[in-house]
Amino acid sequence: MSRVGRLPVTIPAGVDVRIDGNLVEVKGPKGMLKREMHPDIGIARQDASLVVTRPSDEKQHRALHGLTRALLQNMVTGVTKGFARNLELVGVGYRAAKQGDKLVLTVGYAHPVEIDPGENLSIEVPAPNRISINGIDKEQVGALAAKIRAVRRPEPYKGKGIKYDDEIIRRKVGKAGVKGKK
Repeated sequence: MSRVGRLPVTIPAGVDVRIDGNLVEVKGPKGMLKREMHPDIGIARQDASLVVTRPSDEKQHRALHGLTRALLQNMVTGVTKGFARNLELVGVGYRAAKQGDKLVLTVGYAHPVEIDPGENLSIEVPAPNRISINGIDKEQVGALAAKIRAVRRPEPYKGKGIKYDDEIIRRKVGKAGVKGKK
């Protein structure tokens, strides 16, 4: 039995969960999320929790069991607390600014790079070298953070670029002058 899959997803007060076949709809104080789950996996509501079951011990069903439970937990967490991802700009002259809803990055290119967050996501710029992405869908928050990071990936020699705030950049030494050779 999947260790993750067999844990029930607790539904906090103020969260409404509707299950219609394999379509799950979760409403909470921050918004509403809707997702279609795999038809082989069973989702049932028991009191104030959701229980995920699988039909057999096949490899695919075992994998889908834990995945479905994790997706449900992320939906419930998203509509109650939300998700955030923080990015950091490292480099001389690298900065971020907000113009309306768009994020404008100045990261060493000939032109500033504009990124539109789309709906359900918000971008905050607490400092010129910090970006915070907030939203209720963990998948969308992570995808937008990866898209922003891909504009200028951190390089291993000086560490310049856009990195996640908790990311550790493995540094390389670079060229070392050889002494004594003629």
